[in-house]
Amino acid sequence: MKNKKVFLVNTFFFLLIYYTLFAEVKLPKLISNGMILQRDTKVKLWGWANPNEKIKINFINKNYSTIADKDGNWFLILPKLKSGGPYEMKINGENEIIIKDILIGDVWLASGQSNMELPIKRVWIKYKDELKNYSNDSIRQFAVPQEYDFKEPRIDLRNGEWKKADKENIQNFSAVAFFFAKELFEKIKVPIGIIHASLGGSPAEAWISEDNLKKFPNHLNEAIKFRDDSLIKEIETNDRNKINSWLNQLSKSDSGFISQVKWYSDEIDLSNWKKIYQPSLYSKNEIKNHSGVIWFRKNFEVDTNNFGKAELFLGRIVDADSTWINGVLVGTTGYTWPPRIYKISEGLLKQNNTLVVRVTSNNNEGGFFPDKPFEIIINDNYKIDLKGDWYYKVSVKSEPSPSQTFIRWKPLGLFNAMISPLLNYKIRGVIWYQGESNVSRYEEYKTLFPALINDWREKFNNKNLPFLFVQLASFLEAKDYPSESWWAMLRESQLKTLSVPNTAMVVTIDIGEWNDIHPLNKKDVGIRLALAALKKSYNKKIVYSGPLYKNYKIVGNKIEISFEHIGKGLTTRNNEELKGFAICDESKNFVWADAVIKNNKVIVWNDSIQKPIAVRYAWADNPYNANLINKEGLPASPFRTDNFNK
Repeated sequence: MKNKKVFLVNTFFFLLIYYTLFAEVKLPKLISNGMILQRDTKVKLWGWANPNEKIKINFINKNYSTIADKDGNWFLILPKLKSGGPYEMKINGENEIIIKDILIGDVWLASGQSNMELPIKRVWIKYKDELKNYSNDSIRQFAVPQEYDFKEPRIDLRNGEWKKADKENIQNFSAVAFFFAKELFEKIKVPIGIIHASLGGSPAEAWISEDNLKKFPNHLNEAIKFRDDSLIKEIETNDRNKINSWLNQLSKSDSGFISQVKWYSDEIDLSNWKKIYQPSLYSKNEIKNHSGVIWFRKNFEVDTNNFGKAELFLGRIVDADSTWINGVLVGTTGYTWPPRIYKISEGLLKQNNTLVVRVTSNNNEGGFFPDKPFEIIINDNYKIDLKGDWYYKVSVKSEPSPSQTFIRWKPLGLFNAMISPLLNYKIRGVIWYQGESNVSRYEEYKTLFPALINDWREKFNNKNLPFLFVQLASFLEAKDYPSESWWAMLRESQLKTLSVPNTAMVVTIDIGEWNDIHPLNKKDVGIRLALAALKKSYNKKIVYSGPLYKNYKIVGNKIEISFEHIGKGLTTRNNEELKGFAICDESKNFVWADAVIKNNKVIVWNDSIQKPIAVRYAWADNPYNANLINKEGLPASPFRTDNFNK
């Protein structure tokens, strides 16, 4: 009898727990406190509950209701809403959920790879004076967790919450998306929500659904292959073991660590160390073709009147570094791209100091990138220049590091995990910054990128969804002569994507950096995207694009180029002599050309070429001297009139 009572009590509590768990109304992560809902359109709310459970919603003094289906799914369509807030929403089923601080405005999806992902804290050095006291309750970001899924489109995100652009959160906002939102807010005065879904290094095919990857069988087949969890685990384990083994071997062989006197110590004898000028890359100095570990060392003095808070700036280092001042570790970074900005604790600096940097290079290149901040700044104004002679000593020379398979970049995975859960949420449009990872496949990008745009429009059920994208910035060392360029070819593929209706392209060749794939200037990118949005989505009568090639004609020994989007007229940056054009005859050997602006057309020639057949503009990885703009200050896109190679 006693056992029977225990059984009944346990059964009762099991059923109570079961009912509680599965009867509760649940919401997707996007529908949560602080959310911004899209104005002036019907808005969908959705979630999960008990089968056939009645759901009641009260919002802005109106009541709505619906019933969950047999699987517990429910949705409800709100009528068009005017901008405003904050509001509160009550959702009732077997339980009650209250969503607070809701704004109604415009919602934009920001996506792509690292240049969209790059947070404000990575460019803080450039914008700290502008943003250190900035706070705007009407600009909010929802950061989508960076995950992948090759098996099926997910219905919800693992986590995430809406954050306001205030002192606490702003440094984690996408820099491009923030400056886009800030400019839009200042122009249209409604709340701006950013759903930020990007991942560094991701190629376009990772963001396309399975339906539309069928047009690219090689990508779809690769995605299907990675549905095997055991394969993923095997690859990740092998990669991790190989890299760890390589790094462990470096550490075990590193005289800087295994010597009795560590090389970051002040007591090191420098008699057998060599001198080298820094900053410089191994390929540009006497080291050359080195994988492994090299230690660098520099002594510097500090005026005793300038002790205080300090920061060390070492630019970018290839590939990893650990850095000490006076024997104290002040920072370490595991890969190339982040800027090395290390705080120096008060009291660490003295009159005579030692700076030591241990550099691990992965693949026959290493060192310090030139043309980056290379200094110590004390109390925001006292600077110690670190350029000049350093000591160095090779500690370990090794084989290059093992290659890795980046599964998170494989086709389909990011769409399923990071875009699919957003599809019910109404958005105004998309801003996109991506392409670097597809540079070597520039020809495929001509069809792959439009397929992505049309895919998202289909999945968001909006065939005219504005899609605004950034053309690749200038990058890599400039060349003194006209040459072929994968980066130029990819930019051309982006330019051709403008044939897709309701798209716009932002040109950024004027704000790139030869030594950084992540240029600091994200404000102008955001502002130019906002100009495109004001035209394409808000129907403002503005000039939103720089000059775009229209057509050409040959007149004697000259070629005359016509453009669209000339605005108030063609001009050059700072009224300089027009540069960046190359011309060729039937030999197809391009040479630099003279060029002038006449009647808002560009006339191009070279006295050595009597029968020209083609012109190129800004056709290079880094078209540093290209300076054609319209009078509104927007740069012209690179272009070519030939199709000699695809």
